[in-house]
Amino acid sequence: MADFELPPQYAPRDVERGLYRRWVDRGAFAPSPDPRREPYVIVIPPPNVTAVLHMGQGLNNVTQDVLIRFERMRGRAALWLPGTDHAGIATQNVVERIIASEGKSRFDLGRERFVERVWAFVRETGNTILEQLKVIGCSCDWSRTRFTLDPDYSRAVREVFVRLWEEGLIYRGHRVIHWCSRCLSALSDEEAEAGEPETGKLFYIRYPVENGPAPYLTVATTRPETMLGDTAVAVNPNDARHRAFVGKTARLPITGIPIPIIADEAVDPLFGTGFVKVTPAHDAADFEIGVRHKLDMPLIMREDGTMGDEGGRADGRTGGQRVPNELLGIDRFEARERIVAMLREQGLLEKIEPHTYSLRRCYRCDTIVEPRLSDQWFVKMKPLAEPALRAYHKGEIRLVPERWGATYEHWLENIRDWNISRQLWWGHRIPVFTCAECGERWADRHDPLSCRRCGGTVEQDPDVLDTWFSSWLWPFATLGWPDQTPDLSRFYPGHTLVTAPEILFFWVARMIMAGYHFLGKRPFATVYLHGTVRDMQHRKMSKSLGNGIDPLDVVRVYGADALRWTAIAGISLGSDLILDPNDLDTTFAPGRNFANKLWNIGRFVLAQLPESVQPIESIDVKALPLADRWILSRLQATVAEATRSLEQFRLDEAAKRCFEFAWKELADWYVEAVKPRLAAAAAQAVLAYCFDTVLRLLHPVVPFITEELWQKLPGRKPDELLILAAWPPTELELADAQADQEFPLVQEAISSIRMLRAEYRVPPKARLR
Repeated sequence: MADFELPPQYAPRDVERGLYRRWVDRGAFAPSPDPRREPYVIVIPPPNVTAVLHMGQGLNNVTQDVLIRFERMRGRAALWLPGTDHAGIATQNVVERIIASEGKSRFDLGRERFVERVWAFVRETGNTILEQLKVIGCSCDWSRTRFTLDPDYSRAVREVFVRLWEEGLIYRGHRVIHWCSRCLSALSDEEAEAGEPETGKLFYIRYPVENGPAPYLTVATTRPETMLGDTAVAVNPNDARHRAFVGKTARLPITGIPIPIIADEAVDPLFGTGFVKVTPAHDAADFEIGVRHKLDMPLIMREDGTMGDEGGRADGRTGGQRVPNELLGIDRFEARERIVAMLREQGLLEKIEPHTYSLRRCYRCDTIVEPRLSDQWFVKMKPLAEPALRAYHKGEIRLVPERWGATYEHWLENIRDWNISRQLWWGHRIPVFTCAECGERWADRHDPLSCRRCGGTVEQDPDVLDTWFSSWLWPFATLGWPDQTPDLSRFYPGHTLVTAPEILFFWVARMIMAGYHFLGKRPFATVYLHGTVRDMQHRKMSKSLGNGIDPLDVVRVYGADALRWTAIAGISLGSDLILDPNDLDTTFAPGRNFANKLWNIGRFVLAQLPESVQPIESIDVKALPLADRWILSRLQATVAEATRSLEQFRLDEAAKRCFEFAWKELADWYVEAVKPRLAAAAAQAVLAYCFDTVLRLLHPVVPFITEELWQKLPGRKPDELLILAAWPPTELELADAQADQEFPLVQEAISSIRMLRAEYRVPPKARLR
């Protein structure tokens, strides 16, 4: 028997850190250099460099770790490539708040000193989240860690921009974009998130009409503060009610500025009264109407969300003052209240009705986004989207669950050009240069010292690229592209991407587009979109709601394996993970209890086994007793089912099947049946083989406790690691249909006897005659 004894209880703190260090020291996370091994690649969705781990990221990364450990054990050259994103808006916002607490702004520091300050902050606090991923057992190849502002990565970003410029796919556009008045930056359509519908107000405002069929007309709007930027009132040309107004002139309330009444097909005659105010500089649909009718486009709101004239006519001339002096510098929402009061005083406010609509908010700071006319850089996306859509239709890209395919198709079929410029200082500065003397403008792979045409002084565009412009290159820029590196040759394209559905277009679709456009290959074959972590009220866990769970708190109390078990066993394919932030003990009890049960099984098994055990191959299986043949047969079924479930991304089914075998079949039935025969070599061989196999099966989900127990099995060498051991094959010769049929009869008989004992209060150890 073993000359050691396991502690009576599993203590994760005593095990996890030391085991993780041993894995790292052995290089267990690096892909095998053996060229005969088929690669398997997962690239981590790079978290923000200054982020702190939350349960959503915990779920995402544990899921990836289960897959990478599974494929590593199957003998593939498994690479899980880690890294972080510079997160332009998010990181800059954090540093701006820090310097604001010092009574300064980024403008006080200037661009160069501010960027130096951000770098100092990143060096001090960055990569914290990667250290936290190690705590929950993530087996990334840390030697390949990448950052989206690394010099080589930045070169790839610049190369992509210049190539798109040379292909004519990047242009400067003057159009209405989403603007965050807190971040002072443009946002893409996807970054301006539409919130849940909420009840607001619909204001009915009277506009006086000159020589019209009625003294005034009434428009309905949810944003009366933008009325000061109206340059027309529009009706649908097929709306007979208002046809007589077309061609007449209305007077803008409060200012008295004359504006035309026009007809346009874009007007919805069923909205409000059928009259629509047209504010081309502050509404995307109105902008299109303004272009068609060559309307003036004055901005009446400043970048910080306060009221103020910024001119802007279609012909380039500056318009007159539209914002009254008493409203200058007032916040847009305070201005709304004042304007409504002024309209009421002038008898021009007809009524106010409740109205349900969705507001767009900045995805980083939650500020209500303002549509704003602006000059920005755009990428023409239709030529990039078409190959990505064809690839999906041809089956080259698989989305799991399949239901997300319709969303993917809809986005790509209706794709808009991508606004890629951000009015920030932290990030990849746009490599466009303009000559101050001759006006020459071009994109350059290097920083030119002078104009390429006349030799004059050049200025670089002050904006930076959208963060997603760098992260859409992640699958190949992390491998050394644009150079043809050995890593790029071996590990691109990758295989699996694990991420959340909310960034299916933000990131996933764009990576697919980039892969096909720049390398002519898909970046990965399968996208697994897991569910969202929610509380007991099915609300998404978030910092703002205060309903989150700190994964590190869970690890400190229950251990990493308990966290991992709960995350994997608690979520089926594509569904949400429901956790109770107010009752961690109940929430993580299943994982903790299973770890303890597995530990106790291990204590018993290891205590019964000698230092040397016969391999199962040397045993005449057909000559074994029924219980032995049954447990071996059940084990083969478990191996087959667990393997199939993991291949199909049904991780919970694999975990639960292994749970059923270890607890219900091995511990509750076989161990009890074999106890009288444990001195026999054959029984020991079966017991050791079953326990060894179930530890291998469970390792991807609960790696720490399985590695610790596996190390103690007879015959283990000091340098052997379960993480590098082989995944169990299905041994068909051990399957036994007869035992599968007969042993349940024994179970039924024993269960009946146990029920009778309980009914008549006969002690379990009392012998019956």
